[in-house]
Amino acid sequence: MRNLIRRLVTTITLVLMLTGIQSLIPAVAEWDENYGLENLSVEQAAYANRLLAFMSEMDAKYFDRVKILNGDLEIETRIISNEFGDRHIDVTRGPVVEKIGRSISITKKTKRDFQSETVFSRRYSFDIHPETPLVGFLHAVVNFHYDVDGTSAVGGFLGILPAATGEEDLADLKQTMDEMYEKYNIDSIYHRKLLCEGYDDDDPLAVDNRYRRRPACVGGSFFSSPEKPMMSVTENNFSFMLESFDRFVDTYMNIIEMRKDDPYTAEDLAAQDAMRRNWLEDQLFSDVYTTNVTAYEGWSFSNLPPEVKF
Repeated sequence: MRNLIRRLVTTITLVLMLTGIQSLIPAVAEWDENYGLENLSVEQAAYANRLLAFMSEMDAKYFDRVKILNGDLEIETRIISNEFGDRHIDVTRGPVVEKIGRSISITKKTKRDFQSETVFSRRYSFDIHPETPLVGFLHAVVNFHYDVDGTSAVGGFLGILPAATGEEDLADLKQTMDEMYEKYNIDSIYHRKLLCEGYDDDDPLAVDNRYRRRPACVGGSFFSSPEKPMMSVTENNFSFMLESFDRFVDTYMNIIEMRKDDPYTAEDLAAQDAMRRNWLEDQLFSDVYTTNVTAYEGWSFSNLPPEVKF
């Protein structure tokens, strides 16, 4: 009987010790890929589910292409969660594509006045840094949300910071987007102006244009501006953003495959160094979201270059 009691006391003590230790270990954030779907109507849910399927398709398609280029694929995953939202980030690194970051963000609570209160939201992005300076840095985003006031929005950003990218390759990217603009009857002049010039200094969304990114004027910015809100969710606008994202990234990856073994000069490397520093400065001082909304440990992991020189 004594031995039984002694063993019982020992077991209880061990359980209490382990419980105490576990309470000191930070909980691993959980990722709910379907978060917010329950808030949507049947029609809204149909678009949302198409978006979720599209994101899975893009993950598989482009991480597979990176694996072929790099010869291997080791993915680092981080899930960042706080009261304002959740973020799921996958990053892989290698000799040809030095770094690719894929980020999916969900907004749960607004942090700044310019944000919409949403019932469902996703921000999906690729940030790709190739080793060769002959191919610039890709920043590609699809932003999608349904709001509590009954409105909706789909938009994003498709652009390349060129470094030493050749005019022929920039023309290929521009032609890809020209085809998309024409197919869906979307105003290319307005969206390329927003891409290249950003917001005016007196605009409430402007932060510090001295450090703003310097993209080539080949893609488009599809976020809101004082002139226009983001596009609403219609079949035309939704399909335009998703197909444009895929086509633009596909063309960009083709360029990496073509240029990965081409020789380059010290001047080309200097152009890449300047571009990477410009992107870091944009994210620290100019981008309205990274300076006001998103957590540093999230955006720095997903989109910053593997190396920045000063």
